[in-house]
Amino acid sequence: MKPGQYCFAVLTAIALAWLGDARGAPHEASALPDAATIDRAVDDVVERYRLPGIAVGVVAEGEVAYRATRGGLAAGSGDAVNADSVFKIASLTKAMTTAVLARLVDAGRLNWNDPVIQYLPDFRMHDPWVTRHIQVRDLLIHNSGLGAGAGDLMLWPEPNAFTRADIVAALAHLKPTHGFRERYAYDNLLYVVAGEVAAAAAGKPYAQLVREEVFQPLGMDRCQVGSWSREAVGNVAQPHMLQDGRSVVVRADGALVPDSPSMAAGGIRCSLGDMLKWMQAWLDEPHPKHPWLSDTQRRVLWTLHMPMPISQRMRDWDGTRMYGYGYGWRVSDVDGVWKVAHTGTLMGMYASLVLLPDLDTGFVILTNGEGEQARTVLEQVLLEHFTRRGVATPGVGHYAALLEQDRAMRPASTPRAPDTSARRPASADALRDQQGVWRDPWFGEVELCPHEGDLRFRARKSPRLDGRVMEVGNRWLVDWDDASVDAEPWLAFEAGDDKHRRMRLSHVDPTADFSYDYADLDFRRVAPCEDSP
Repeated sequence: MKPGQYCFAVLTAIALAWLGDARGAPHEASALPDAATIDRAVDDVVERYRLPGIAVGVVAEGEVAYRATRGGLAAGSGDAVNADSVFKIASLTKAMTTAVLARLVDAGRLNWNDPVIQYLPDFRMHDPWVTRHIQVRDLLIHNSGLGAGAGDLMLWPEPNAFTRADIVAALAHLKPTHGFRERYAYDNLLYVVAGEVAAAAAGKPYAQLVREEVFQPLGMDRCQVGSWSREAVGNVAQPHMLQDGRSVVVRADGALVPDSPSMAAGGIRCSLGDMLKWMQAWLDEPHPKHPWLSDTQRRVLWTLHMPMPISQRMRDWDGTRMYGYGYGWRVSDVDGVWKVAHTGTLMGMYASLVLLPDLDTGFVILTNGEGEQARTVLEQVLLEHFTRRGVATPGVGHYAALLEQDRAMRPASTPRAPDTSARRPASADALRDQQGVWRDPWFGEVELCPHEGDLRFRARKSPRLDGRVMEVGNRWLVDWDDASVDAEPWLAFEAGDDKHRRMRLSHVDPTADFSYDYADLDFRRVAPCEDSP
């Protein structure tokens, strides 16, 4: 056994010994949920955070024990959310991708320890040694050595013109920030690769595999993957953001929803009814003769393979002592109870799915608004509803206040966004020596060129990354035209082989979402503006 495999085996043994067998753990089964209490929590969260729509469901003792929906599919549409409304589930998709892989392992089509290049011969990481040694399992546990969110600008904002082949090719140009298998850092691109590995092993496209291996056998009839018609599917929730205190639709779906390159990492959409069936499949005892997934593979997916840092909030709120990543799932303890869960985050869509196997209980939250705090608070209230059964627990207001208190008490040393209110549009003649077409090895070409009196930054493969260059003191930033692109970059220029031949981007707000991975970009000028189309 190799040293890395030995470490994982030890971690697995420790985690399983501490947690016990999910089906034989010494916890009493939970009582059915108190619907009135959950209703109050849902209503409070919707009002407090001005959510346009939400769907919440609970599975307990093998049955759907609670289901609630509030609000609408799109602000002002008059179309109400119901149990069949389709939401973006974002990174809850990852567990469906690993389920497909696990089914292929059960069928003998691949093994977790197979080299990735066995299935994708052209796959390359930046380090040739890693290219040769990275295994299928490594694609799933965020241990590749890449920084958090590396390359995510090829996935989001959508729509864009990047393909899965672009993503696989780009990995050779993304430089690691730490050692292979050294530590955890969340990434999405390798889940795209995992979907391509599954497709290669099965000889079928990823979208077809998910339908055949997950949706059809589990009866998840409303889930959508690949390309599909919004009108034909109907009842599709749209993402929202807050503007002037009210929710407005952003990035609305067109008539045809495309098969995006992010599909295996976070591109599936499902209804509340679908997600309840998904939870039941995991909480129910497998069929003794014809299981959807073998007990062996269930254990593998829910084993802690990569330790994750435990935040102070997790220690204070949940008493967490163990936390790590399985295959598409986060595994932890909450109040001494085993928790298997994941969250999903996309612009205007937030989701959470929590399974408590010891209690034979799970719940799911789907929202179509700016709901990060809403998700955090409601998840905590529901967790305590089950893990602290019979004990008086705080409600929505308590945890909402704690989040606000935490924000207010951040130390002065905490990075904060600078004041850029004195910004003014750069003239078309500004940065004359730096204007031109620039190329990054993995992101492709951008233009820094005059247009209708402004100096503009335009990404050729990502049309939402289009904005005016602004001057702030002696610095330059890009003010994106699309308000939903909410992370502005500074522009900086460095001398290379010739004067001003290198352009770098960095976050204006140091707390911006890591998926805007500006720091991974390294542009070199390749043509003057007059040669741009």
